[in-house]
Amino acid sequence: MIADHERTYLERSVALAREALAAGDEPFGSVLVSADGKVLMEDRNRIAGGNATRHPEIALAYWAVENLTPEERAAATVYTSGEHCPMCAAAHGWVGLGRIVYVSSSRQLGEWLSAMNVSPAPVATLPIEQIVPGLAVDGPVPDMAATMQALHREYHHKA
Repeated sequence: MIADHERTYLERSVALAREALAAGDEPFGSVLVSADGKVLMEDRNRIAGGNATRHPEIALAYWAVENLTPEERAAATVYTSGEHCPMCAAAHGWVGLGRIVYVSSSRQLGEWLSAMNVSPAPVATLPIEQIVPGLAVDGPVPDMAATMQALHREYHHKA
């Protein structure tokens, strides 16, 4: 269940996705928030340079393991514009981060890309819960997902 105050973090993740798009990257953004609601770290997709692993969720996982105790990591929440890919979900699980809240799902993204005749990703998409069993996960957020669909459409029409 997503609380009203959490929409601010999700809106910020979407704003970061817009920043990524403006920089030539696929539109993804993520925000790491402490148990007391403080934004600890945020990032956007940075794959335009050719490194397809430069996802914001990976950057947040690296930052968290270097700056937070295991207890702080477990109590933190990642708010993100799109559901974690398997690589990012695994990083999240390995460093012991807490709950994930996402705007649009991997399934939605796959449907959007298919409708635009975009080739599927080279890695299978799986729900986060299959990668990190037992992790608290919430999403998608239907009234915000259309915004992400529009950003992906804009990215793939430029490409």
